[in-house]
This record gives sequence, C-alpha cells and structure tokens, in this order.
Amino acid sequence: MTETDPNSQRFTADSVERAMAVIGDRWTFLILREAFFGVRRFSQLARNLGITRNLLARRLESLVEAGVLDRTIYNQRADWHEYRLTDRGRDLYDIVLAALRWGDKHLAGPEGPPLLLRHNPCGHDTQGITVCEHCRQPIDPHDITPRPGPGAMVDRPGAPDRARPPCRAEHGNIHPQ
Repeated sequence: MTETDPNSQRFTADSVERAMAVIGDRWTFLILREAFFGVRRFSQLARNLGITRNLLARRLESLVEAGVLDRTIYNQRADWHEYRLTDRGRDLYDIVLAALRWGDKHLAGPEGPPLLLRHNPCGHDTQGITVCEHCRQPIDPHDITPRPGPGAMVDRPGAPDRARPPCRAEHGNIHPQ
C-alpha cells in the first residue's frame, strides 16, 4: 500500500522555495541584517561584513532587482549610493529575528547572546517571538497544520501550468564564501 503525502501541494507553488531564491545565501542574509541595523552605504556594508566589493555589488543588485532594497544616490558628485529596505524588505524582519533567536539559543556560548534587542515602546529586551495574528499566542510548529491555499495547484482542471521558480543556486549565481 502506497502512502500519499497529504501536503504534496506544497511542491507546486512553494513560497519557501521562492523566498530562498531571493535571500537564501549567507551574504544576502548578512546584508539584510546590516540593513535592519541601519547600515545603508556600500563602504559601510563592505567594512562591516568583510565581503569583497564585487560580491557585495552582485548581492545588492540582486536585492534591488527583487524589490527588497531601494538604491538611491546620496552624493551626486561621487555617484555614491545607499541602500534602504523597501516594504518588501522590512517584511523579512521576522526571518532575521528567527535566525538571531536560533543562533542565541543553540550557538551562543555560556556568556549568553552577543547582542540584545531592546523593544523601545516598553523598554525591555526581547527575542521577538512569532505570534498568531488572530489570538496573539506564540506559534509552535506542533500547533500548525499546512493546507492548500488559494495559490496551490491542486486538482484544478484547466489551471495554468505554474513552473517552479528557478533556484539561483542551480544557475551558478550563488557563491557562498
């Protein structure tokens, strides 16, 4: 007897795969972290990250093309630009917080986390937990059931064939260092 996966629709239009095509490498994620900490200029990003200038330029170009960052001139005479998070980019904050929280829990030494985040409205340090937007309870993976959404391609006769988005890694555009 063959067991079928009740959630197989997740492979036809997977938002995780699409997101990883945009933010799924180390340098891109670290650029996002810096952007959330207010770092906007190319030279500051290069210095803070210790990344080569040509690799940084490629990652920034990719984030601008994906609509995650806006590129604006801040010095016209020198043609210098800064990079600011767009609304689409700011929506990635929960992902950065989740990575920070995971790193603090599983990789920090006995001294504790190397960075604390103060929630300015209440004045307390926070870990930025993810909560349900309806009941405000913390989300636990054991309390979640995936089900097809309106974008799933499940037994819809005549539905257009929606190809999986190309993974940048398959095309050699991701160069983890």
